[in-house]
Amino acid sequence: MLKLENVVTHYGNIQALKGISLEISRGEIATVIGANGAGKTTTLKAICGLVGVTSGKIFFEEKDITGKPTPDIVSSGIAMVPEGRRIFPRMSVLENLQLGAYLNNDKNDVRKDMERVFELFPILKQRLKQVAGTLSGGEQQMLAIGRALMAKPRLLLLDEPSMGLAPMIVSSIFDIITEINQSGTTILLVEQNAQMALSIAHKGYVLETGRIVMEDTAENLLHNEQVKKAYLGE
Repeated sequence: MLKLENVVTHYGNIQALKGISLEISRGEIATVIGANGAGKTTTLKAICGLVGVTSGKIFFEEKDITGKPTPDIVSSGIAMVPEGRRIFPRMSVLENLQLGAYLNNDKNDVRKDMERVFELFPILKQRLKQVAGTLSGGEQQMLAIGRALMAKPRLLLLDEPSMGLAPMIVSSIFDIITEINQSGTTILLVEQNAQMALSIAHKGYVLETGRIVMEDTAENLLHNEQVKKAYLGE
């Protein structure tokens, strides 16, 4: 479904990604783990067209999307939940969700998508008129995921969904990520909580200073001695 071939990106003179290649099949959860500054967020931004690709190719459903404008990439079926949630804090929960559906002009369709979001996150229905910036951290994360789902993505990119959340909320968010995947959405998950990410993923990639140094099934990576030592605190 998604394929990166030797993707290189730069921030000015700094090379952030140094030729990474990865593949995700339809229906999978794939995760990219690594330390801060390894290039995890840059990988997602490159897929979404938010960072220019210096060289290499990105394919989505066998179509070359390298260098395409971000709105075109979203309309092709990819949505991203950014690091730090990035909701619109002065707008209501409802307005945030409606903005996620800005490409969809079918009001009935938008209503159905919103009901699906409420099934996943019932608390958002209770908070519809509330100003988004006054939600708790966990509720804001739910809103950010819900807003992305309003774009009807076939591929959902998640950037550090556990960041700053209490362990109980993290567990709940990851249960919902699994549920979203089981309902048919392919997921690429970037996450510092390697233990949690690998526990729900099908495959994993380890990124170090802009290079993929390891790839395997998530289960194998969970039991890999190097991974355990470097990322699982064992």
